Amino acid sequence: MVRNFAFRLCAVAVLSVLISGSLSAGVAPYDPLRGSESFKPATVDLVVRDDARHRDIPVLVYLPAAKEPAPVVLFSHGLGGNRQGSAFLGNHWAARGYVVVFVQHPGSDDGVWKNEQPARRMAALRNAANPENFMLRVKDIPAVLDQLDRWNREKGGQLAGRMNLAKIGMSGHSFGAVTTQAVSGQTLAGGAAPFTDRRITSAMAFSPSSRKGGDPKQSFGAVKIPWMLMTGTKDVAAIGDADLESRLAVFPALPAGGKYEVVLFNAEHSAFTDRALPGDREPRNPNHHKVILALGTAFWDATLRGDAAAKAWLDGDGPRTVLEPKDAWQRK
Repeated sequence: MVRNFAFRLCAVAVLSVLISGSLSAGVAPYDPLRGSESFKPATVDLVVRDDARHRDIPVLVYLPAAKEPAPVVLFSHGLGGNRQGSAFLGNHWAARGYVVVFVQHPGSDDGVWKNEQPARRMAALRNAANPENFMLRVKDIPAVLDQLDRWNREKGGQLAGRMNLAKIGMSGHSFGAVTTQAVSGQTLAGGAAPFTDRRITSAMAFSPSSRKGGDPKQSFGAVKIPWMLMTGTKDVAAIGDADLESRLAVFPALPAGGKYEVVLFNAEHSAFTDRALPGDREPRNPNHHKVILALGTAFWDATLRGDAAAKAWLDGDGPRTVLEPKDAWQRK
């Protein structure tokens, strides 16, 4: 018995030495914010031509340092935005090893307002928030994915062999969140999901929303892939009827399994963009972007890379290391 006890003590000592040696050798705990401090990704401006709709779709591609095929993340801007917006996301995600494709949607991009007189800009934006532009947006995404596949196989092209198109994340803000929801599993009246693209393997919606007067369970109860939702306690846009209640109705309606939601305290609609918007009342909180990058990156790492450390961080105490006390966080 004494010999066995001594053997166990020796084994524990050896294990401690191995763990200590691994740490001293530079094996650091998982950190979703590490990696972008000094890295500036190369970017490529391209245009996707959708011949079937006689439509040109500009895209801005952020490239990681590694040349081997990388998972792909798409981002869809909000009403009146463009492919240059929310660059903090593209820069960080590319630094973490993703090919990030920012899609610009003609008809609901900055072309709607930038040539208008200031007094006419809000009316122009309201006019662009229509079903026709929604249809254009949801059809832009499969057109872009089709072209990414062609570029990936094109010998000598700028994107040749750079993308792992078996792992695709979809994301967007505001009108881009509506776009993301539609192509990532949301069902319409009658239970149909005509816009869902099965190539998308996980999705992230900034400022999500449910239809006013609709049943959220009917819209989101059949979502099969992992979703992460991000909103704020003051996340209300100047255009559209989405209020905080409609944003918070999405998460409870989702089925369990890989679903996450963060609600940032005092975050307005612009918290998920690069700069404040006209009408903002709250000072911008720098920690909001820290949370967005940390949780968003851990989500991509867990769902697109299958990173067990990222999943453990996300499902454990990791989020609370970046969240502030009044931020709300839940998963199922």
